[in-house]
Amino acid sequence: MTGWTFDAELIEWRGPAPFVFAPMPEEISAQLKEAARGLMYWGQVPVSAAIGATDFDTAVWPKDGRFLVPVKVAVQRAERIDVGDHVTVTVEVRDQRP
Repeated sequence: MTGWTFDAELIEWRGPAPFVFAPMPEEISAQLKEAARGLMYWGQVPVSAAIGATDFDTAVWPKDGRFLVPVKVAVQRAERIDVGDHVTVTVEVRDQRP
């Protein structure tokens, strides 16, 4: 399975509730999209992710030509991170939905 590691500044994107995301670089987003053919649903791709020592399953969301990795509250608390922090994220495409 192919995986990618990248650095990102955590951002907030407000919808019905505020969410914290790690934006993927455009080049990695394009590679992930290609690797996930047939697994995408509603534009989302199921992934396994890691920030620091915390592993989690989620689905990346498309926005403005790249994907956003949702950073769950449990991950934020475990890693003591929040909006504006710089993190290193690793993602791998999963073959099933979260």
